[in-house]
Amino acid sequence: MAKQEDVFKKVISHAKEYGFIFPSSEIYDGLSAIYDYGQNGAELKNNIKQYWWKAMVQLNENIVGIDSAIFMHPTIWKASGHVDAFNDPLIDNKDSKKRFRADVLIEDYCAKIEEKENKEIEKAAKRFGDAFNKAEFEATNPKVLEYRAKRAAILTRMAKSLETENLADVKALIEELEIADPDTGSRNWTEVRQFNLMFGTKLGAASENATELYLRPETAQGIFVNYLNVQKTSRHKLPFGIAQIGKAFRNEIVARQFIFRMREFEQMEMQYFVPPGTELEFYEYWKQTRLKWHLALGLGAENYRFHDHEKLAHYANAAADIEFNFPFGFKELEGIHSRTDFDLKAHEKFSGRKLQYFDPERNESYVPYVVETSVGLDRLFLALFSTCLKDEVLEDGSERTVLSLPPALAPVKAAILPLMKKDGLAEYAETIFNDLKYDFNLFYEEKDAIGKRYRRQDAIGTPICITIDHDSLVDHTVTIRDRDTMKQERVAVADLRKIIDEKVNFRTLLSKI
Repeated sequence: MAKQEDVFKKVISHAKEYGFIFPSSEIYDGLSAIYDYGQNGAELKNNIKQYWWKAMVQLNENIVGIDSAIFMHPTIWKASGHVDAFNDPLIDNKDSKKRFRADVLIEDYCAKIEEKENKEIEKAAKRFGDAFNKAEFEATNPKVLEYRAKRAAILTRMAKSLETENLADVKALIEELEIADPDTGSRNWTEVRQFNLMFGTKLGAASENATELYLRPETAQGIFVNYLNVQKTSRHKLPFGIAQIGKAFRNEIVARQFIFRMREFEQMEMQYFVPPGTELEFYEYWKQTRLKWHLALGLGAENYRFHDHEKLAHYANAAADIEFNFPFGFKELEGIHSRTDFDLKAHEKFSGRKLQYFDPERNESYVPYVVETSVGLDRLFLALFSTCLKDEVLEDGSERTVLSLPPALAPVKAAILPLMKKDGLAEYAETIFNDLKYDFNLFYEEKDAIGKRYRRQDAIGTPICITIDHDSLVDHTVTIRDRDTMKQERVAVADLRKIIDEKVNFRTLLSKI
C-alpha cells in the first residue's frame, strides 16, 4: 500500500512539474477537487478525445456526434430522475468532522478483503511455481472462498439497503464491520443521509425573475432530448448511435484521488438506439467492443476487468463497469448500461412530445431502447499517465524517467534539437521546424546539452527527437532518436514527414480495435 501511495505521489508531482495538470486557482490556494490542464495536459487530453471520436464516429457509419448545451431546461432533470434520485449516501465522523460517502467506506473495506484474497493466491503461485493451477486453487482454497463469500455478502447487503433506501441498515453495516475514519481511526459516526449531487444556478438578468437551473450532471440527457432531431436529419435507421464529448458537474461529497473524482469533469458518451428486445444483445456487443478499444492502448490486459452491477440504476436492466487498476486499486473507468426505454419515455411524458420511431421492417412505431457507453475522460487520462510513467535504469547505470504514451496520443510528436545555436545549425533547425509544424505538434529547443534535452522530452512522452548537427548542413541528414528504444539512426531530412507520420498517426491505434 505504501508503495502504491509513493507511485501516486510521483504521478501527481510529475504531472505538475512537466505542465500536464495544475491545481486550479493555485495562487489563491486553489479549490478542492478542481484542476487545470497545462500545455502538455491539454494536448494529451485533446489527443485522447480524437482517439475516442475517430473510433466511435469516424469508423462507424451509423454513429454521429453532437455537442449539446450545458444549460438545459430544468424539467429535463425532473424527467430523468436526477432531481429526486441523484443522491449519494453521506455520513460524517463526529470526532474528525470529516465527511464520507457511506458506500465508498464499505467498498474500501471490501477492497482490503480482496487484497488478502490476492495475497493468498500470490503465495500459492510462488509455492507451486509452474505447477500452479490458479482456477482450481481459487475454486477450492478455503481462505479464498471465505474471503469471496464475505465480500459478496457485504456488497449484496449494501446494494439491497441502498436500493430500498434503508439508510439505517447502511450505518448498521458500517458499525458491524467496525469501519473507522481512515485518517483518525474514530468510529463515532452520524446517521447516513442522502445528498443530491447537482449544482444549482440561475438564468436571467434580474434575480427576482431568474429561472432556477442546474449544471448538467451528465451529458446523456442532451443526447436523449435531441434524439428525434438527429434521427430525422441524419435519416438513420435503427440501430444507430449519437456520441458526445462534454463537461459535466457533480457536487461530490468526497472528491479525491487527484483527477479521478472531480466536481467538474469531462465525459465521452455514446447512446445507441435499438429496437426493443435487442438491447441485451447490443449491450454484450458494446462491452466487448469498448474493452478492445481500451486494450489497443497497450496498458496491459491484466489491468482491466469487468464488474457487473448488483444494484441497478432505476433506468437499467443490465449494467457493467470496465474497471482499471489505478495506483490506488481497481476502480471504474467506463460504464456500459442497458438503459431500456426509460429516458425517452420519461421525456415523452414530461414534454408531451412523441419520441417514437417508425420501424419500416416491423411496420410499427415504438420508443427505442438505449445502450450506453460512458467513459470518464479525466479518468482515462489518469489511467494512461500513471501506467505510462516509468523510472528506468539504463545499461550504463544511469536512470531516466520516461512517459511511454502511445505515440498518437503524445502531446509533442517530435522535438527539433540543433546540437548548438551557432554555425548555422539553429537556422537550419528552424527551417525543418517551420516545414513540419503544419502537420505535427513540435517542440524546438537549443538550450543545454543534448542528453539533458533528450531526458526532458522522455519525461513528457515525445516519441521522436531530431538532432541537427554540422553534417546536416552538408548532406541534409539528421539523427532521429526513438523514445522507447533510445536507438539512433541517420535519415534524410526529406523523409522526416513520412517517418514521423508512420510513428504517430491514429491508424496504428485504430487498426488494433
